[in-house]
Amino acid sequence: MFERLLGFLRDLPKPDRDGGRDDPRIAAAALLFHVMDADGLRQDVERERIKTLMAEAYGLKGSRLEELLRAGERADGEAIDLYAFTSVLKRHLDEEARIDFVRLMWEVCYADGELHELEDNTLWRVAELMGVSTRDRVAMRQVAQAHALGPKKPH
Repeated sequence: MFERLLGFLRDLPKPDRDGGRDDPRIAAAALLFHVMDADGLRQDVERERIKTLMAEAYGLKGSRLEELLRAGERADGEAIDLYAFTSVLKRHLDEEARIDFVRLMWEVCYADGELHELEDNTLWRVAELMGVSTRDRVAMRQVAQAHALGPKKPH
């Protein structure tokens, strides 16, 4: 499913020259930054996770990747609500891709090894705005949590 989302994201229209919020890549980055900052603690491991996710999703690296990250971070800082970003993704992503995007957001939440209640609340609001069901949101949280904890080792 992750590969399908990456392929879908790669096929989206190229970013607007003015870095407009109608650009799905900027909307995705903005939401990832928003969930990273939800707990009030900005950690390098979370930013690195966003960087990795965006690099994989768009096949970007170097200055082009950093430009997208800056645009997403700036858009999040200037936003007055989440709808500006969720509506863009809802228009551009099918249901399965929206569900998988919620999983990516959970991965950012768990990048530091713990889930804060404000991150959980932010994911709930984003999922609702994108039309992702409670069942799918919780399932994606479980997938991301299991991934963050890694494979269990026998004693």
